[in-house]
Amino acid sequence: MASQLPALDRDRLIHPLSVVRAARGWTYQDVVTAIAKRSRNMAARREKAWRWEHWGVVPDLESQLALAAELDIPQDRVREAPWPQWLPAGDPIPISFAWTQSGGLQALVNALEYAHVDRRAFMKITGVPLTGIAEAWLTIEPRELVAVLRGGQVTADLVERMEEGLPRLRFLEATRGGDQARTLIHAELGMVVDVLDRSAYTAVVGQRLYALAAELGRMAGWASFDAGLHAAAQRYWIAALHAAHAAADQLLGANILKSMSLQCYDFGRPREALELARSAHEGAKGVTPRAAAMLALREARAHAAIGDSKACERLLKQADAEFDRVTSTDTEPAFLGYFDESEFNAQVGTCYLDLGRTKEADAYLSHTLRVVPATKVRDRATYVIRRASVQTQLGEADHAASLVAEAIPLIREAPSERNMRRVVRVRQRLPFTKADPRARALDDQLATLGV
Repeated sequence: MASQLPALDRDRLIHPLSVVRAARGWTYQDVVTAIAKRSRNMAARREKAWRWEHWGVVPDLESQLALAAELDIPQDRVREAPWPQWLPAGDPIPISFAWTQSGGLQALVNALEYAHVDRRAFMKITGVPLTGIAEAWLTIEPRELVAVLRGGQVTADLVERMEEGLPRLRFLEATRGGDQARTLIHAELGMVVDVLDRSAYTAVVGQRLYALAAELGRMAGWASFDAGLHAAAQRYWIAALHAAHAAADQLLGANILKSMSLQCYDFGRPREALELARSAHEGAKGVTPRAAAMLALREARAHAAIGDSKACERLLKQADAEFDRVTSTDTEPAFLGYFDESEFNAQVGTCYLDLGRTKEADAYLSHTLRVVPATKVRDRATYVIRRASVQTQLGEADHAASLVAEAIPLIREAPSERNMRRVVRVRQRLPFTKADPRARALDDQLATLGV
C-alpha cells in the first residue's frame, strides 16, 4: 500500500526524471542500466529509479554523475544544482511578458498554445522568478486600456453572453473535477482570446474581455492544479495574472495569486507561498468583507505553514472580524461564492492543524462538516480527509479510518487528483498492520479509485 500512487500518474510527468524518460523513451530499467554501465557501484534495479521519481529519494552523487554523463550534462552543473534541478525538465515557462495590454494578450496566446498539452506534474517556476511576478503585479500600475480597431465590432451584449458561461464552467469543474473540465475551460478561453486578438472593441468592452479571459485562465489553472498538472497550472495563472492586470481588476489578480500561493503550500514551499499570499492581500484594497476575509486567511495559512503562530493568530482575528461583516447585500464577483461558512471554518481549522493545535483544528473541521452544502461534494471530501488527518494525530485511529472510508465515495463522485493523494497519505499514517481487517477493507475501497 505505501508504494502506491494514483494510476493517473501514468499520464503525467511527475518528476524531471519523468521528462527525461519520456524524451528518450526510457523505462525505469533503462535509467538504472545506463547508470550502471558508467558506475561500478550501482546495481541495476529498476526500483531505484522508481523511488527517485515517486518517493523523492535522492540518488548518490556517483549515480547522478553517471546519469549526467549519459545525458551529456557537464559535471559542474550536477555539483552546482541539487537533484533534480540539474535534470533537463522540458521547455521553460516564459514570464517576461510586459505588464501592458499587448503583453497580456501575448501571455494568453502563449498559454493557449502550450498549457493544455503540458503534462508536467511539478512546479516549473519557483524561487525568485515566482515571487518576482507577484512583486511586479503589486507595484506596476495598470495602463489605461485603449480601443482596438480590427475585425468585427464586439458589443457589450456579446461580452455579457460570453460571461454567462462562467457559472456553468465553475459548476462542471467543481462537480466533475479538473481533469474533465479543463478542456472545456481551455476552449472557452481560446474563444475569448480570439475575440481579443481579431476584433474591434472600445476600451470599456476591452476591459471586460480581459477580465473574462483572466477568470477563465484562473479557472483553467485551478482545473489543471486539481488534476495534478502543475506546470500547466502555472502557465494559465501567469497569463491570467497579466490579463487581470490589463483589466485593472485588483481582486481578480489577488485571487489568482492566492491560488498560486496554495500551489506552493502543497509543494512544501511555504516561504514562496507566504510572499504570494502577502502580495495578494496587500494588493486588493477596498474589497468586500468576504474577499478581505478570504485573503487574510490565505496569508494566515502561509504563516501557519512556517510555524509563525503569532502572525497567524493576528490574521485569523482579522479574517474573523471581516467575515462577521459579510451581508447578503454585498456586491461581489461570483468567484467569491465558494468562500462560505464551511470554507471559512475549514481554512481556520487547517491553520490550527499546521500549528499542531489538533483539538482546535478538530472543532473547526467538525463544524465545517455540519454546515457544508450538499452540492459541494469535492470540498466535503477535502474536509473529511483533513478531519481524518486530525483524528490520526489525536490517536483516534478507528474514527480516522471511518472518515477515510467516508471520503472514498465522495472522491469517486467528484474526482480530484489532490484529494486522492491526500486520502492515500492519511491511509498510510494509520497504525494498522497489513493483516488488520480494517486495513484490508480500506485498501479494497481505495483500489476502486485506482490507487
